[in-house]
Amino acid sequence: MRNGPLSLPARLYLLAQDPGEPGLDDAPGLDRLVRAGALADLAGRGLLVDDGGIVTPADADSRTGDTVLDELLELVAESRPRTWREWVSSRARLTLDALRAQLAAEGYLRAERRRVLGLFSSVDYGLERVPAVEALHARARQVLAGPLPAAEVPGRDAALVVLAAAAGLRTPAPPDGRQVPSGRVDELVGRAGAGTPLMRAVREVRDALAVASPAPGR
Repeated sequence: MRNGPLSLPARLYLLAQDPGEPGLDDAPGLDRLVRAGALADLAGRGLLVDDGGIVTPADADSRTGDTVLDELLELVAESRPRTWREWVSSRARLTLDALRAQLAAEGYLRAERRRVLGLFSSVDYGLERVPAVEALHARARQVLAGPLPAAEVPGRDAALVVLAAAAGLRTPAPPDGRQVPSGRVDELVGRAGAGTPLMRAVREVRDALAVASPAPGR
């Protein structure tokens, strides 16, 4: 079991799921959302920096201890230079598959192996720690709708909601019909890593998600 908070891509993946549904949503665009979260997470840790718009490892030898994030860090270091927007899509399925395996190993997902046509091995996933996922959804809704001023929202929570909104996720929206305060998401963008490389990363990957279609939606 994980010791410490979930990574940003892990939180985005779980936020894209409906705790009331038996299966998981693997809608087109989920891989890009997860990849965007991983890029923003690494930028927030200071391990990816912006060099004239190019995503660049700050230190080729640095690691986070998180398998999913470290695999992406290695991929960026070993690949040709790309912009933030390019990295949101480039081989994004690798990050999604690695994340699901990680969440299954940590008990957040249930993995069930099956045979397709009696020949090919496949894995179906389902939510396991439903209360933890419900708590994550409730926290995201609270961040998006208030009452906490945007200036007091932790940067990690702000980045979560900004990227979820850019991808078109419906889960952070208040379920009781309350309106999201005008300009709230823009305020949260400014809160997500203000004055650090994370702000540039969040802006870039948010824009990349916003123009990608279709996007995951719950």
